[in-house]
Amino acid sequence: MDNNKSISEKDDYINPEYYLNRELSWLKFNYRVLGEARDKQIPLFERLKFLSITASNLDEFFMIRVASLKDMVHAGYKKLDLAGLSVDEQLKEISRETKELVALQYSTFNRSLLPLLKKQQINLIVRHELLNKEQEEYVDRYFEENIYPVLTPMAVDSSRPFPLIRNKTLNIGALVQKKGEKELEFATVQVPSVLARLVKIPTEGNKLQIILLEEIIERNIQRLFLNYDIVSASPFRIMRNADLTIDEDEAEDLLKEIEKQLKKRQWGEAIRLEVAEDMDPGLLEIIRMELVISKEDIYKVDGPLDLTFLMKLYGFENYEHLKTMPYPPQLHSDFKDVDDIFSLIRKKDVLLHHPYHTFTPVVDFIRQAAKDKDVLAIKQTLYRVSGNSPIILALAQAAENGKQVTVLVELKARFDEENNITWARMLEKAGCHVIYGLVGLKTHCKITLVVRKEEDGIRRYVHLGTGNYNDATAKLYTDLGLFTSKEAFGEDATAVFNMLSGYSEPLNWNKLSLAPLWLKDRFLYFINRETEHAKANLPARIIAKMNSLCDPDIIVALYKASHAGVKIDLIVRGICTLKTGIKGVSDTITVRSIIGNFLEHSRVFYFENDGKKEIYLGSADWMPRNLERRVEIMFPLEQEDLKREVIRILEYQLKDTMKTHFLQPDGTYETVDLRGKEKFNAQECFWREAADKAIDEIKIQHDRVFIPERRPED
Repeated sequence: MDNNKSISEKDDYINPEYYLNRELSWLKFNYRVLGEARDKQIPLFERLKFLSITASNLDEFFMIRVASLKDMVHAGYKKLDLAGLSVDEQLKEISRETKELVALQYSTFNRSLLPLLKKQQINLIVRHELLNKEQEEYVDRYFEENIYPVLTPMAVDSSRPFPLIRNKTLNIGALVQKKGEKELEFATVQVPSVLARLVKIPTEGNKLQIILLEEIIERNIQRLFLNYDIVSASPFRIMRNADLTIDEDEAEDLLKEIEKQLKKRQWGEAIRLEVAEDMDPGLLEIIRMELVISKEDIYKVDGPLDLTFLMKLYGFENYEHLKTMPYPPQLHSDFKDVDDIFSLIRKKDVLLHHPYHTFTPVVDFIRQAAKDKDVLAIKQTLYRVSGNSPIILALAQAAENGKQVTVLVELKARFDEENNITWARMLEKAGCHVIYGLVGLKTHCKITLVVRKEEDGIRRYVHLGTGNYNDATAKLYTDLGLFTSKEAFGEDATAVFNMLSGYSEPLNWNKLSLAPLWLKDRFLYFINRETEHAKANLPARIIAKMNSLCDPDIIVALYKASHAGVKIDLIVRGICTLKTGIKGVSDTITVRSIIGNFLEHSRVFYFENDGKKEIYLGSADWMPRNLERRVEIMFPLEQEDLKREVIRILEYQLKDTMKTHFLQPDGTYETVDLRGKEKFNAQECFWREAADKAIDEIKIQHDRVFIPERRPED
């Protein structure tokens, strides 16, 4: 211990050896998702889904994170990151790691998933050369009748410049030669996104034969250039810088400014080029030169480009036997046979655990408020909502019913900007007061306030959540939501909306902690308090669950707490730049990442506090962007039964052996060696408990009831 102490006294913990690079940590996360696609214990279609997710994840990573690093290079940024890497070194490592990841994606697809699909009589034809004569006749007819009228072939010559290749679109490039001439010319055609990419070829019985749209086009590309010979043709796809640059101080109308910037996404710098492995070198060089892209940013793949099409295959009907048994969300027992949600929340706080508990009570909370004659006002923050959101419709109805409705729609929610602009305009048209967020900050907190006139005066009802008000993702993401009518929470909720709408900050707050004001300081205070307890030989422990951890101040505080002997269990799904296993620095810290059927999304923070256990939920991860550049909230759980419930949730996650990956000192992640250990899947247990509770409640109401067969243990 003396040796550790001496190291610590001269060490400020800002040592590159103590940190992992953020971007490389994210790539490790995508490897963990890919691990689900490679897991032979998982049903086939679920594996297809996970492979599709890795491809979608990678697209966003390049469009935002890699694009940001490229911008730094152009700006001459020289500062090293916490792990001691320059921007150029980061880009080099990202390129190397990504090419290994992509190779593993396609190895998984070609060597494992395609043969398994064939065993299930699903023939995915990935090259048009593999078609038999009967199939050729069908796809040629299909091309003539359905595809040809939509296509716009583009030749490039002195009078026709190289066309705009739009971000993320699939294209077919070709080297063509005018009949009777020797000179090669470049031509291209965009694979139309308005047509289904998966084309079914009729066949007998229960067999399924599918070919990709681009393969049909490539096979018939001669039809588009009748006066030319096709020397070679091959698909390609590019990623562009999609990170919006918005000068909010100068923008007179934020909504119009974001709309303008969205169009510029199609013109952003090309940062990644995907091509077929066997693309003609001459064709590739023309594309590379025209797009001004370096050779390091070219990704050659052995198979179909853009594996996100596998999610469409996952959606095909009649293949439920190749998917995980559905987990229908259950109605929380407190909401059974409840007509008046407000009377329920008046009696006690209620905690929902999604997706095990259905999101319906949250929607019903808004719907009932919209119709209730005693409700005076509804205020809500919206970050990401579904495409056909019942909450939006309820808010619009509330305004039409004469309620005061205030909605903060965060227009800067990445890749949801267009969707949110549409909703903002609809809400304004319905008579809602719409706020577009604060200048320079994203409003990421999830909060709803309903103000109601009752016999004993005005009462405020509040919903606070760790996840978005999105009824679609609430079936896929794990999140926690609290209903309360406690006056202290109501006062704070009112203060939040007054601050968002009128820039007025109250002198005192009761329960909520806000970023970017003092939430980070609050976290540091809690961590340091555990450190002092440990030094005094008092009970000290931290359990924190989040999506990402990369805030250097938080990490330093955790290192100091670990050095003092605090046991720290971190459940971090994605990025984690903290290192474990450093003697005297982080040897009491464990980091788990749980990758399962549902996306772990909730943020939960437990502090032992000398036996006076404190539990907080919130919208913020331990990242600089959340703690310093976003409006976030954290709120305590005070009702003892709810505290026990969240402790149980954390205990289950710490007990998980089936879907947990442990961070190793070298930055890699390893799964649990199950030899001699209990197989425990936390997500499945949460669902089974919710389902069993629902069955038990039905049994109480009926003497005889059919009980569905339980899912067998893994």
